[in-house]
Amino acid sequence: MLYVQAVSRTISTATPMVVSYLLSSGSLAAASIAQLVTFAILARALGPAEFGLFVQISAATAIAAQICGLGGSDCLLRGVARDRARYAPLLGHNLLLIGLSGIVLVLGGVAAMEFWTRTASDPAIAVSTVALLLFSNIVLIRLILLVETVFLGLGEVRAASRSVIGFALARTATAALACFAFKASSLAEWAVWQFCGHLLYALVALAWLRPLGRPQLAILRAELRPGILFSSQFVVRALRSNVDLFVIGLFTPIETVGSYGVARRIMDSSYLSIDAFNRLIYPRFARASHDGLHLALPAAKRALVAALGLGVATFLAVFALAPELPLLFGREYHDLPFFVRCLSGTVILIGAWGVAIDLLGASGRQGARALILNSINLVGSGLIAAATWLAAPIGTFVALYAIEVLLVISTWLVLLRLSRRSRRDAAQFATATAAPSGNVLDDAAVDPGRRSLAALEEAER
Repeated sequence: MLYVQAVSRTISTATPMVVSYLLSSGSLAAASIAQLVTFAILARALGPAEFGLFVQISAATAIAAQICGLGGSDCLLRGVARDRARYAPLLGHNLLLIGLSGIVLVLGGVAAMEFWTRTASDPAIAVSTVALLLFSNIVLIRLILLVETVFLGLGEVRAASRSVIGFALARTATAALACFAFKASSLAEWAVWQFCGHLLYALVALAWLRPLGRPQLAILRAELRPGILFSSQFVVRALRSNVDLFVIGLFTPIETVGSYGVARRIMDSSYLSIDAFNRLIYPRFARASHDGLHLALPAAKRALVAALGLGVATFLAVFALAPELPLLFGREYHDLPFFVRCLSGTVILIGAWGVAIDLLGASGRQGARALILNSINLVGSGLIAAATWLAAPIGTFVALYAIEVLLVISTWLVLLRLSRRSRRDAAQFATATAAPSGNVLDDAAVDPGRRSLAALEEAER
């Protein structure tokens, strides 16, 4: 009887998590499928040469998009998850940072990309086309992602899923309308269609936030440093993730860049099974670790098992389906199955280190998180560039796997070490509070969970 009651309690506790994951993963799976269909439409319409150029520009905007907003989305997610009253100031903080940083990034990107495409690409591309692509893929996408972050912080998974699915379907509809109905076949034509579609959806998404209240437009200086630390991790990661596209473009035909770019986008879509899980547990980690990192460690270990299971299932599915991909994207992309199968195993490793890195971030350890990701990804960028230059593409694949393995080892070693420190400090605090009056230590001196974010980061340094 007691066993049945225990099982019943376990199921009742796990059920909300399972339902939330199904909503989260279902929305991202639908978004992933729609994204792949969009990519297939563009790959067929633009052809390998112009599509390869589009892939290179998208690689640059992927890096810039991580800078845009200076990491304000993390403080919004953590802050709103812990205290809904902070929604208005944190939203205003994010909107200002996106606007200001976005202007600088678009102007600087136009100058940089105009030089790059003139010296390293076969097809000519107008400055206006570059400007539209940059504004769409940096500023507008960051605004759209901000809406999803707000709903996740508020715990409204359904609304967040609606935002993700809606954007993916809107992109697919835009591509289908442009390429099938209006016969768009050049990058310049697609840039106009993409800008209009992103702008319309951004306005609709921001309108969904109106019932939540008006933002308080002011930059919160206390959130700048944690945000920049958070953003820097993804900037360096994006640099590492896209450096191979730039180097391959220097030593291989632009058509090969197109095939490799499709493979990379397919793998990015496959990571969504892990992302769906991570975006669900991040707010939970933030709440569980509020009074000490060690308190969230059991949940992280359970999450690791689930993430590994999702990673293996995704790997098997992608590996099995790879030979059929040219039917979707076009026979011109003949190297696509080989590229996808070589990259498919990385999803397991990403699932393994993603849990640890998310717990570090959710608990406010942005200093430790930034140190791991930035150092490994910086070294990894050089390793990938060298390996690609020496022995592309096999050297590229070897370097990619080496970096992912190093991330798994580093993230879990640091997390376990900080968890032991947190547990030790909590025990000291418990002992101190039980001591006679006058011998009680200050909370912040013994319990990292009660320290301010600035104090935590200073201690980690």
